[in-house]
Amino acid sequence: MTALARRLPDVEIAGLTADSRAVKPGWLFAALSGTQADGRTYIESAIQNGAAAILARPGTPAPVPVVESEQPRLTLAQLAMCFHPQQPRMIAGVTGTNGKTSVARFASQLWDLCGHAAGSLGTLGAFAPGYDYALKHTTPDPVEIHQVLSGMTTVGTTHLAMEVSSHGLAQYRADGVNFQIAAFTNLTRDHFDYHGSFEEYYKAKRRLFTQLLPRGNAVVINTDGPYAETAVQDAKAYGRRPVTVGRQGETLRLLSVKPAAAGLDIAVEAAGKRYMLRLPMIGSFQADNALVAAAIVMESGHSADEVLPLLEKISAAPGRMEPAGVRRFPDGEAGVFVDYAHTPAAVETVLKAIRPHTAGRIHVIVGAGGDRDTAKRSQMGAAAASLAEHVIITDDNPRTEDPAFIRAQVAEGAPKATIIGDREEAIRHGVASLKAGDTLVIAGKGHERGQMVGDVIYPFSDLEKAREALQKVGGDA
Repeated sequence: MTALARRLPDVEIAGLTADSRAVKPGWLFAALSGTQADGRTYIESAIQNGAAAILARPGTPAPVPVVESEQPRLTLAQLAMCFHPQQPRMIAGVTGTNGKTSVARFASQLWDLCGHAAGSLGTLGAFAPGYDYALKHTTPDPVEIHQVLSGMTTVGTTHLAMEVSSHGLAQYRADGVNFQIAAFTNLTRDHFDYHGSFEEYYKAKRRLFTQLLPRGNAVVINTDGPYAETAVQDAKAYGRRPVTVGRQGETLRLLSVKPAAAGLDIAVEAAGKRYMLRLPMIGSFQADNALVAAAIVMESGHSADEVLPLLEKISAAPGRMEPAGVRRFPDGEAGVFVDYAHTPAAVETVLKAIRPHTAGRIHVIVGAGGDRDTAKRSQMGAAAASLAEHVIITDDNPRTEDPAFIRAQVAEGAPKATIIGDREEAIRHGVASLKAGDTLVIAGKGHERGQMVGDVIYPFSDLEKAREALQKVGGDA
């Protein structure tokens, strides 16, 4: 931080922000360049609001002192850490395409069961005993991150599992966080609109364990996920210690996974000892997530004998294979689930996971977000069509794109699908189509409480709409 201190102006700074609208008198405004706007165009507005200093690239003119930086995003993270230095003493960072939210939630629950004041931070928000905070992004900007970490520490949080997105890593949002453990779940196609390729996407992800994690510390890696071997080799090459779990795992080996009426029966081996456990959740992929979380907690100072039996007491994250209810028939029932799957691989994983629990047909509602990677849309349709007997294509978050155009692109991979633009109507149709033994998976939005059309977010919950549809046909929500 000495080099940073030499660049700081001789002026008292009362606060930090990268949003010119949030600037208050005496604050520093970080003029960051983004994909859609250049923060330097808002310098005048920030100064009118009272900015006492500006953080920007070298050569940026301003009538107040300028902190010049070739990497202003990184400098902002360093400044945020100085302004809000308190952090939980044990922080595990979780990255990967799928499973981050579940792993973070599971690790937090396991730490809690082990007697720690534990929390999680990510897609669902920031939660800990005495702390509940809604986030706008999976990995928020560094000022917000360090404010949250400080707030959690103030209420007594000692252990934290934190999701770390590729955007957050590429934009230095998580720099300055004192990660003690890292975890890598998998890497499948997502965010190519931003990263452009698997190589660049992975490079962003690996920053967590090759740059932000201290040398010698543990990187928990799911061996069943794509890019696992690459992650293992990179962890070793950068002086970090790979801890592997899964079917080929050395620390926790998953011997078997069998669907049960109310969950999963799994067999796990640790240090030559076998554990027979029942996970209270649906979807075989949750076994992988549970073992990643267990290894995180073990690396924080707990034994397998302490941690593994506690897996029977954890619960799934909201919007992750979350039961919405059942529709009952004289000869059986049909289940309805809500899941956040919004990539081709996630759709495939969810539908494969639900198959052993489905005696009849699988119905899936799928869509794709607007202003995002377009190439994955037909792939999502294809994944749905290959594994479900009945595919319904609907709107996700169309944002500023033409919803009909997005639906048509998804339908290229599922030409026999039913297309219903209105998401609520699509959910009603899915529920009405069920017969005894069937399962309906409503994919894409999971825990989200709104649908973004244009620049407006309208209230919308897949879970609530599914339960309303079930109640109209006499089902149990």
